[in-house]
Amino acid sequence: MTPAERFATIGVVGGGSFGAALALAAARAGRRVLLWARDAEAVAVMRASREVPRLPGAILPETVTPVAEMPALAEAQALILAVPTQALRPVCAALAQKLPAGLPAISAAKGIEQKSGLFTTQIVAELWPGAIPAILSGPSFAADIARGLPTALTLAAAEAELAQDLAEALSSPSLRIYHSNDPRGVEIGGAAKNVLAIAAGIAIGLGYGESARAALVARGFSELRRFGEAFGAQSETLMGLSGLGDVVLSCASAQSRNFAYGLALGQGRTPAEAAGGKLAEGAFTAGVLAEMARSQQIETPIAEAVAAIIAGEVGVREAVAGLLARPIRAEN
Repeated sequence: MTPAERFATIGVVGGGSFGAALALAAARAGRRVLLWARDAEAVAVMRASREVPRLPGAILPETVTPVAEMPALAEAQALILAVPTQALRPVCAALAQKLPAGLPAISAAKGIEQKSGLFTTQIVAELWPGAIPAILSGPSFAADIARGLPTALTLAAAEAELAQDLAEALSSPSLRIYHSNDPRGVEIGGAAKNVLAIAAGIAIGLGYGESARAALVARGFSELRRFGEAFGAQSETLMGLSGLGDVVLSCASAQSRNFAYGLALGQGRTPAEAAGGKLAEGAFTAGVLAEMARSQQIETPIAEAVAAIIAGEVGVREAVAGLLARPIRAEN
């Protein structure tokens, strides 16, 4: 059986902008797609108009079926979980009650759970033990994926053959998906880059300029590598799409919610004001990432500074100035 036959129908859990974009991408790859959203009214709108409320301009093809009933996802041979990290636990618990065992569950969230310190594949494994956890990450904006612009991602699972088959089934001329057997490395890159993007946004918001941003991003990537390697990531994964690639994208564009959040902080807004009603995963990840790093005696001054700013423990300008004035140490 070919990967296309094995995964003829894909379920996407989450009707937000990224979930809808991934549903469009799966449809372009030739898959039949079931797009589940919690909001029944939004599902009705998508069914009637084929438009996505949170992704303006996107039109769902007939091969994408919006659904509001979770049991409808039982027709899928694999699921993409496009919900925020902090909301993943209850979603997985509900899926475990409604769906059969043995389904690959591909997390598309980028973060670490605040209360537990778990990565997303660990949340899936704990709350839905019958599922097969996987992770999808890399440099991508929902709008670019939805428009069919050239994009490359990494899909990782502990079983290399499964990762390869899923990557092949979901790839299309506009979306190239590479496969990996290093899910921990992929999810660490996706989580840590959000924190670095906040720091980069803060530097620009303060008016410190591109040189300061470049310095913070470079040193931040060293932090990411130290953290990743301490928690079992492969170095080549951290240097790839889901590590360095995502850092480059997220730290350089206001399209990144995390960069935009940091930019607003640098311009003087409070953490609540900076969010502007939008989700910035890095705001939830910074504190737990710094705490996990301390537990392993890993130096992560940028993550520490971002966490302290968000917690209101230190001023933005003071924190960033302190980072730029740190003593010189050997590169690693």
